[in-house]
Order: sequence, then structure tokens, then C-alpha cells
Amino acid sequence: MTLAADVSQHVSGDDSSAVAAAAPADDVVSGVHGRLIAAREASRILAGSTGNQRVAALHAIAAGIEANIERIVEANALDLEAGQENGLAPGLLDRLRLDGSRLHGLAAAVRQISSLTDPLGQTVRGSTLPNGIKIDQVRVPFGVVGAIYEARPNVTIDIAALALKSGNAVILRGGTAAENSNRVLVTLIREALTNTGLPADAVDTIDDFGRPGAAELMRARGLVDVLIPRGSAALIQTVVRDSQVPVIETGAGVVHIFLDASAREDWAVDIVENAKVQRPSVCNAVETLLVHRDAAARVLPQVLERLRSAGVTVHGDARTAALTPDVVPATEEDWQTEYMTLDLAVRIVDDLDEALDHIRRYSTGHTESIITDDVASAERFLAEIDSAVVMVNASTRFTDGGEFGFGAEVGISTQKLHARGPMGLPELTSTKWIVRGSGQVRA
Repeated sequence: MTLAADVSQHVSGDDSSAVAAAAPADDVVSGVHGRLIAAREASRILAGSTGNQRVAALHAIAAGIEANIERIVEANALDLEAGQENGLAPGLLDRLRLDGSRLHGLAAAVRQISSLTDPLGQTVRGSTLPNGIKIDQVRVPFGVVGAIYEARPNVTIDIAALALKSGNAVILRGGTAAENSNRVLVTLIREALTNTGLPADAVDTIDDFGRPGAAELMRARGLVDVLIPRGSAALIQTVVRDSQVPVIETGAGVVHIFLDASAREDWAVDIVENAKVQRPSVCNAVETLLVHRDAAARVLPQVLERLRSAGVTVHGDARTAALTPDVVPATEEDWQTEYMTLDLAVRIVDDLDEALDHIRRYSTGHTESIITDDVASAERFLAEIDSAVVMVNASTRFTDGGEFGFGAEVGISTQKLHARGPMGLPELTSTKWIVRGSGQVRA
């Protein structure tokens, strides 16, 4: 069972038995609240810590990862074995997997985060009034950040590192699928914090409280300042629907690429292959390819040939099937699906207008890209597509906090309030107003 199913089973439902099942036992409530209260106290210490202290903690975390690769991989192997036995989807198994290369990459990302500009205390705007009062809006931490995610142990490191750098405490619910991996990672993070003089309670997990713990986290308004879900569309919508804590919504990725009439063949072939094949299980992988009718015969067969050689199954409309063999007839569901596998929906459209209409109807607002040599088409696509990231002549795989220079990301926000797109350090801060006077009173 995925975490989305875990959570929804315990916090949704129309009958009284479902509501009764959602009510966590007293020991779960007291246990979760105890950790949240400790995190709140730790957040106050973090908010008053120096940037150098937090950097030292991040370096200790990176060193701890690299010094314990064998230990982490052994724990991860237990999760992978359980995931295979439980029929975890291939995409989730890929996201669950940690190996030496991925762990070295995580350590490098933590070090990159440590080198980024400290957002705390930055002045967003300021002014001096005619009466001499000085007003500044400055960045401050949220306080306590909650994260609910599934089968993604890398998120444990990414979110913890970004939270610590931005002065936030973080409470993690990483799900049953990655339980062994996350237990080791959180232990290493807490050891690094203790060894560098910061409170270990700045990073903690409630995985040991299971599904009721996740439900209680969503009810902890006043103890948790913001909750960030990462995972399947089902998980995200469950948290958005049922949380009493403010949520930053990270979205599923029904991602589109449009091959315009003037699309270059070499660009189209390379970009579409990269966007689909490099890592199909991630949210920035392309799921639907739209092709202008004037580019279909010229470009599409070469694109699909490259994809098929990489093992991609094409779900196409009738015009696509007439142009190339081995096409699975596309259904309405295909246009709405985030496959997270080597599957791709393909549709031939008459013009840019039809492509824009299709994207408006089916997009989840994550990332869309156009391949074109026409400046007017490119600019219109950029102006009229209302997604978090809109691209011209580039792979959608670039929608990523690391690629954007953030070191890592908290998630890809598809909402419009506070944060949108890959979320880094500034997105984990709020602001407060600092007013300095010298005896002024309002007339």
C-alpha cells in the first residue's frame, strides 16, 4: 500500500466507521505532539543561530552520508526487497533506490546548499517615511516545516538540508516503503546536528507512528507552520484536501512537449528522448508529445524510432497510428496520465492553437516545452501557457532545483500562492516587517 493509500484510508471517507478509523490513539497524539513541541523549541534555536553554524551542520551531514554509504545501502536493500515483494511500481522502485553514486550526489547537493547565500535577514524591500520612521521587510524562517512523501529517501536529505540552511526545523513522514532507509538517514542527520552544537530535534521523523501519525501531522495546526507533500497525485490531493495545516501543493507532472511546424529534427529527437527516457519515473519527465501536422511526416517517425529503440511504448491518436507502426490506440485516460514509466502519449494537432487548447485542458501546471525555430510561436507559447515552468527548445528534465542552481528542492510547486516551480531556500522563508522609530506618534 502506498502512503497515499495509507493517508487516505485513515483521513477520508463518508461513513462513521471511516471517521472512527481516522482517530489516532492517545499515545500517537501525545507522541507526535511531543516531537512537534520539541521541533518548535529547536526552530527557535535555529532561527537565532549563525549562518556559519548551519553551514557546519550541513558539512557534517554530507560527511556522515559519505562515511556511511555501506550502512545506508544495506538499509535501502531491505526497502527494495520489501517493495518488490509488495508489488511496488517500477517508477517508485527507481525513486526508492539508493546506491553509491546517488548518495555521493546527495552529499554534493548538501554541500552546494551550504554554499548558497543565506536567505535569513535579507531585506526584501524597505523605505524611510517622511517622519523618519525606517521600515524594512526581511526574510525569516517559517519555523516548523512538515513533509509527507513516499518511497523517496533522497527527499529526507534534500528537505532536511534546505530546511536547516533556511533556519527551519522539519518533521518528516517518509512512508513505509522507505522506512529502513529513512531511519538511518535521520539518525545520521541528528548525529551531525548534535556534533555541531545544534539541536537534534531540528530534524525528526514520525514514521514510527505509521498512518495515524501522518493523519495527526495534518491536524497539527499551530505546531506545524506549513506542510509540503511530495509524491503521487493521490497523496498530494489527500493532503491538500484533509490537512488543517497550510499546504504548499507540489503537483503531479502531466508534462507536455509540442513539436511546432518548424521544429528541427535533431533537436526534436534528442530533447524528446532525454525528456522521456533519461529517468521516466520523475515528475519532470514528458508524458504527452503534441506534434504539428506540418512536422508530423518530417520529424515524428525519427522521434518515435529513437524512443522505440529505448523501449518506449507509444500511445497515439489515429493520425499517429497512420504514420508509424506499433502504436497503442490512445484513450481519453492517456491524455490525463502521469505514466512514470516508458510510455508516451502522442497526438498530432493542426496548429499551435490546438496544442495550446490540449495543454490547457490536460496539463497539471508543472512544465511544458515547445520545440520551434519560429520566434513568434515561441513567444506566444511562453505567454499563453500558464504552468510553473515554460520552456523553448529544452528538455523538461531541467525543471529541477539542482539544475536551477538551488542545490536541491523541497518540491515543484504547481500552485500560485507564495511559491511556484522548484522551491529552494527563499521559498522556505516568510517575511516580517521591522519598524525603527525615534519617538514618532501618528497624527
